[in-house]
Amino acid sequence: MSVKEATGAGILSTQEEQALLAPIDQYVGNIQAQIDELRKDGSDKVTKLQSQIRALKADKTLTKEERANLIAQDQKLMDKAKQVEAANKSQVDKLIAEAESYLQKNYDSQYYSKVEASTVNEKKAAKAEYEAKLAELRVEHDQNIKALQATSDANKAQEVKDENYVYKNKLYDAKLVYKQQNAAIKDRLHAAFTQKYHYIDLLRNSKFTFKQTQKQKIENYKYSFDRKQFLLKNGLYIVIILIFIALAIIAPLTKGTPLLTSQNVLNILQQASPRMFLALGVAGLILLTGTDLSIGRMVGMGMVAATAIMHQGPNTGSIFGKVFDFTSIPILGRALIALVVCIILCTAFTSIAGFFTAKFKMHPFISTMANMLIIFGLVTYATKGVSFGAIEPEIPSMFVPTVGGFPTIIIWAVVAVVVVWFIWNKTRFGKNLYAVGGNPEAAAVSGISVFWVTFGAFVLAGILYGFGSWLEAQRMFGSGSAAYGQGWDMDAIAACVVGGVSFTGGIGKISGVVTGVLIFTGMTYSLTILGIDTNLQFVFTGIIILAAVTLDSLKYVQKK
Repeated sequence: MSVKEATGAGILSTQEEQALLAPIDQYVGNIQAQIDELRKDGSDKVTKLQSQIRALKADKTLTKEERANLIAQDQKLMDKAKQVEAANKSQVDKLIAEAESYLQKNYDSQYYSKVEASTVNEKKAAKAEYEAKLAELRVEHDQNIKALQATSDANKAQEVKDENYVYKNKLYDAKLVYKQQNAAIKDRLHAAFTQKYHYIDLLRNSKFTFKQTQKQKIENYKYSFDRKQFLLKNGLYIVIILIFIALAIIAPLTKGTPLLTSQNVLNILQQASPRMFLALGVAGLILLTGTDLSIGRMVGMGMVAATAIMHQGPNTGSIFGKVFDFTSIPILGRALIALVVCIILCTAFTSIAGFFTAKFKMHPFISTMANMLIIFGLVTYATKGVSFGAIEPEIPSMFVPTVGGFPTIIIWAVVAVVVVWFIWNKTRFGKNLYAVGGNPEAAAVSGISVFWVTFGAFVLAGILYGFGSWLEAQRMFGSGSAAYGQGWDMDAIAACVVGGVSFTGGIGKISGVVTGVLIFTGMTYSLTILGIDTNLQFVFTGIIILAAVTLDSLKYVQKK
């Protein structure tokens, strides 16, 4: 008796499985036939006429009058069909309920549970067969090696090497067969599950209940789940969550301060809000396989401009040797002017980098590095590196007040996320952004202007940088200086990478960017509470970036 025969007890044949399904198929089929008959002159006719009316509206070969007459005729027929549909609705609903009740009582117990038990036995049989095959190959290999070693052939070493190579190939083939058997078993069980919802699909005309939809989603997730792909996609997040859990345990023990408090969460979100704008801006550039090294200097420039305009009283510092006084302008006007100036300044510089990148195919690393140097040089020279002090305290209370302990600056970040998500996912520019990032040559052939998409991404980034620096000026109550924002470029880029925006281009989601920003802000905040040296915090950041890019590269290699 073979291993398969010895271990194959309790395994349903295809014919046996069909025999188990036959009574269910017959019962539900009879009800379905009654429903189909009731729908023939009702729901089915309505669907057909709706499609026909849409086709008539799009038919350019007809005159306006012909089209109107034909649509009117179909509309009359559809009104009658809807009356039939309404008249038969209660009877159809009753038949659907009867069929679903029958399936609920009988499908799992009479069919699915038996198929499930059969697949368990199939897996055991497949494993036993695989192990027996491995043992057989091992015995055969050992015999061949002994026979080769017993000979005095001059090529014995090469023959032994060849035998080892053949043996490895046979092991691989056996493993491949075993995997295919398991896949077939998995397919069989999934088909048994989906058969139930195939019946329901026909009964309900694809209008599943919420519960039915969720059950199918869970099953489809389990069916398509791949451990290796799951770890590649989520492994880093799992590790980071474990680190946060460890920090939450360590903080009360070492510092006597609980980490997971509502106030700490709000503080993290408050700190993350201006950074969200920066990450959302650079994410569009990374989507185009680019980057931006000037973000930190943009923030410094924006902070200086915003603080100078919103300064409390006359400015104590000068810009290019001139001391400005904006106190004659109403506070609201000064705040709005500061916002406009921040956006114009940041957008002007990103536009320059975008033009050189798009027009001359210059790598963004170079164009934005030039921006970084120019901005820092100009702002430092203009201000002599002096900080501009505090802004009018009324301005933050107008735009980013804390209401009942809740910092409303978070709302600005939420709005930015929604707006950029809409741009990426619901506009032509967003779709073109993904297309150019994925394959610029193919995008150009399909009629997309690579220049304007690239330039537009830089302009959008500039607007977001301007907004972010303006909000940061309010969060910090001013203190603008050329050195402010140093290192923020790396934080923004790292947040995008950790959030799954790939440097390979055309891959990324706004939800990933949000996740990345929250991870890095939360990590920095937590390590600061624990008293970890700032320099060591850079080490943590570097390790996370390295891990994120490594996983991204592995995913890219697999796709290739």
